[in-house]
Amino acid sequence: MKNILKTTLAISAMAVAAQVAAQVTFYENENFEGRSFTTQNEVRNFDRAGFNDRASSVIVFGERQEVCEDSQFRGRCVVLRAGRYPSLSAMGLNDRVSSVRTVDRNARVDDNRYAPPPMPVYDNRRRNNERLFEADVTSVRAVLGTPQQRCWMEKEEVQSRGNANIGGAVVGALLGGVLGHQVGGGRGQDIATAGGAVAGAAVGANVGRNGQPTTQDVQRCATEPASTRPEYWDVTYNFRGQEHRIQMTTPPGRTVTVNRRGEPRA
Repeated sequence: MKNILKTTLAISAMAVAAQVAAQVTFYENENFEGRSFTTQNEVRNFDRAGFNDRASSVIVFGERQEVCEDSQFRGRCVVLRAGRYPSLSAMGLNDRVSSVRTVDRNARVDDNRYAPPPMPVYDNRRRNNERLFEADVTSVRAVLGTPQQRCWMEKEEVQSRGNANIGGAVVGALLGGVLGHQVGGGRGQDIATAGGAVAGAAVGANVGRNGQPTTQDVQRCATEPASTRPEYWDVTYNFRGQEHRIQMTTPPGRTVTVNRRGEPRA
C-alpha cells in the first residue's frame, strides 16, 4: 500500500545517516544481551572501561571499526562494517576484544581483514536539533525463531538371559525392521522390512552372549524452539494518519518516539 511507510529499528536495511558520528556498542553476552559498553572514541585498552576480554556481540553505527585482541591495537585485528554482529565467535573474537578504533572512511582495507557480513542496522539516535513526537502503537506481534531439531546419543542397557540375549534379539528385530523399511521401496518394501528384521535380530542376539549386561548407543532427537525468547517484536504505529512498521529488539510501550517524518528515534 502506498500510504504505508516501512522503517525498521535494529534490523533494518536502511543506511546510516552520514552526519551521525561513528559509534560502537559491545555486549557482554551474545545476541546483544547483558552488560554493554558504548564508545564514539578510540579505546586503546578495554581494561580502563572494565570490559577487557568480555565482548560477545557488537553493534556498529556509522564508520567502520577495527577491533583487536590486544591493547594498543596489537595482536589479531578485524574490521567491522556498520551493522549488527550477534556473535563474535564466528570471527574468533568472543571474549577477546581489548581495543577498538574508527577506520578512516577513505582508508583502503583488504577483503581478508573484514569480518563476515553483519546483519543490517538502523541508527535511531536523535540528530542535532531534531524535533521529536510520540506516535501511538496500534499492534505488537512477538516473532519467535524457527524450530530446530536437536539430536544426541544415549547409552541403553541391554539385558541378557541364558546364552542368548532375548531382550537384545527383540530390540534388534525392531531396529532392523525400521531400518529395513526405510531402505525398502515399491513392491520390495515388505521384503526389505523382513530382511532387516532378521538381520537386526541376529545382531541383537549377539549382544551380551556372556551373560553380562551390555550397553548400546541409541540416538534420541527432539524438536524445540530456537529460543524461548522472541527474536524481535513486529510493531505497527500510526503517525499523522500514516501507518508505519518497525521491528524492535524489545517490546514497545504505548507510543513510539519518532521525528517529523515518522522515523523512529531513541
